Amino acid sequence: MSDDKQISRDVEQELRSDPRIDEREIGIKVHGGVVTLLGSVFHYPDRFAAEEIVKRVKGVRAIANELEVKLGKPGERDDGEIATAAAEVLRSSTGLGAPPIKVVVKHGWVTLSGEVILAQQSAAAEEAIRPLPGVVGISNDIVVKAALQTGEVRQNIESAFQRQAHLDAKDILIELADCKVTLKGQVRSWRERDDAARAALDVPGVTAVDNQLRVHY
Repeated sequence: MSDDKQISRDVEQELRSDPRIDEREIGIKVHGGVVTLLGSVFHYPDRFAAEEIVKRVKGVRAIANELEVKLGKPGERDDGEIATAAAEVLRSSTGLGAPPIKVVVKHGWVTLSGEVILAQQSAAAEEAIRPLPGVVGISNDIVVKAALQTGEVRQNIESAFQRQAHLDAKDILIELADCKVTLKGQVRSWRERDDAARAALDVPGVTAVDNQLRVHY
């Protein structure tokens, strides 16, 4: 495994080489293969782009994303415009416009609330809002209605893992609390880590997924 200094150099180079983001105000801290991203970015989607870039670097076991979004210039886009755009994108791209999803915007920070049946619907609503100009953060307070018992949910998650051709789930521990899933243990790649979370999130009755899986090379 690459040591922390090598990982840090590789992460810096990878961030510099990707045209999607301006890395000049991004700081990096590496300990035991865990990369912490510090500093700020100019647009909300850049937080997630930086995280995806870091995943490409060999030796990275986990990522702590502490990047903040800089506020745009005054008058660039007011809260009313952001709220209108958010409501429209929810209707057009996810079919989850009001009802059931309510949008509140304050100083560029978007709060989503309401009720849906699947956790994936909640995630889709948040993903639809991320790219909107003027958004500096999102609080996802959407409630997922749990329709199944805990035992059924666990069984369905395990079955979903077995259907994933690229997922080796033997070292994955599933914890359930009120249909909120926590995934612990280790996987062989970032793809497996993402596939496990996605598979769990797609199971009816799952209200949220806390992905604590680590990548073991």
